[in-house]
Amino acid sequence: MTSEAGEITDKLKDKKAEYEAIASSNSFVNLEDMDNKIITEVLGPERYGQVRLQGSGVNPTQYCRSSSQQYMPSGSQAQAEVQRLRDQMAQMQASTVEQIAQHKVEAVAREAEQPRKYNELQLQLQNMMKMFQQSQNPPS
Repeated sequence: MTSEAGEITDKLKDKKAEYEAIASSNSFVNLEDMDNKIITEVLGPERYGQVRLQGSGVNPTQYCRSSSQQYMPSGSQAQAEVQRLRDQMAQMQASTVEQIAQHKVEAVAREAEQPRKYNELQLQLQNMMKMFQQSQNPPS
């Protein structure tokens, strides 16, 4: 640890002890936000594009090693996205039901067509047998 980091750590510890002493005597102190207040007092306010406690000149892209930033939508945006996805699912379900019905109609049509084709093939076979028999029995 560098001497600068050591000094900052000592200041953070001193401020934390100071706040804990105040919190023990005053019930109105918000302990949940205490760490953020201490860091802000010691290091100053956050600056856009820097990663706190990672040294000067470090930006979020360098720290995270990622060029893509995570996006956390607001409540209304999240609800709108959920609704959009629900609508999309409903469309897909309707489309799937329609396709299933269409396939059933096609299957029934094929089943109805099979006996007709069978009968046609049966007739063709009978005709071929007659022709074969005629060719075997020459006219006298």
